[in-house]
Amino acid sequence: MRALLAVVAACLALLPAMGGAQDAPGRQRLILKDGSYQVVVRYEVKGDRVRFLSAERGEGWEELPQSLVDWDATARYNHEHAPQATPDPNSPAAQEAAELDRQAAAQRAEEAGRQPEVAPGLRLPDESGVWALDSYNNEPRLVRIRQSDGDLNLDMGHSVKGAAISQGGARDLIRLQGYKAVVSFHVARPVFFIAVDTRSQAPAREDAMVVDTHGASSEKTGKSDPQASPENSYALVRLRVGKNERAASALQLRGLGTGGEADGSAEIVATERRLLPGGHWMQVEPRSDLNLGQYSLIELLPGGGFNQDGWDFGVNPMAPDNKGGFSPVQKEEAP
Repeated sequence: MRALLAVVAACLALLPAMGGAQDAPGRQRLILKDGSYQVVVRYEVKGDRVRFLSAERGEGWEELPQSLVDWDATARYNHEHAPQATPDPNSPAAQEAAELDRQAAAQRAEEAGRQPEVAPGLRLPDESGVWALDSYNNEPRLVRIRQSDGDLNLDMGHSVKGAAISQGGARDLIRLQGYKAVVSFHVARPVFFIAVDTRSQAPAREDAMVVDTHGASSEKTGKSDPQASPENSYALVRLRVGKNERAASALQLRGLGTGGEADGSAEIVATERRLLPGGHWMQVEPRSDLNLGQYSLIELLPGGGFNQDGWDFGVNPMAPDNKGGFSPVQKEEAP
């Protein structure tokens, strides 16, 4: 009778606590055939008996008949929940998991490269074209600049109309209608971000024709590309302002690419550029402050020429806010 009472007491002790937390590290379960289990720190089989140390009671060794234990369920549970278990790095499952992790990391890096953060809470959009970092009321603004030429063709992407500058010439190589640009920056050193295509070199000239510029040979292409070439550099040209136009002549543009002052009234401001991580954006910054006035961001082409289709803007700290600009995204604070 005493032995029977001991068996019954041991079986009753195996009933699980409902809604219990996950077992602590180093603990296992003995799962019985009736679905109940005992949380143990150690167990061993002795003949037809199972000896175990309860993780809950800590009263020394206890026993129960081996025939009451569901050994398949016990082995399966303890294998799946073993905290010290490490997968074989050479197993197909581990290699597949590693490849998925690599692909996920590459995708995150690609997304970060396409939309880099240029100010706290302010990222470039995954689009082509030229954007600039401005500041309005002490808050950063990201503004898109339209590419335009003398025919008032407005392009949100990137077009190429190449021109070569001779040693002279009074004819205007840059002429834009209107006395001011649509976009005005409120800072003396706006930072430009130009979408580039690292998969190809500078765009090839197409349908080129030579036109008379009275001393400055010009090469027109009409070619359009969604991105600029990472091989090209940039300069900022201050335009002279007339009654209803902004312009710069070949004589005034002789200093393009040198970083120095050109003859005449136009100022040539050199820039520094660097390719941002990911290879999708070129960051361009002027080397000196810009004065009040009207400017064009000029793309310098291989061979000493430049792209007549520039990106025009003004510098005026008193100008109103630019329409369509991006403001920083405010991050919600954790409660």
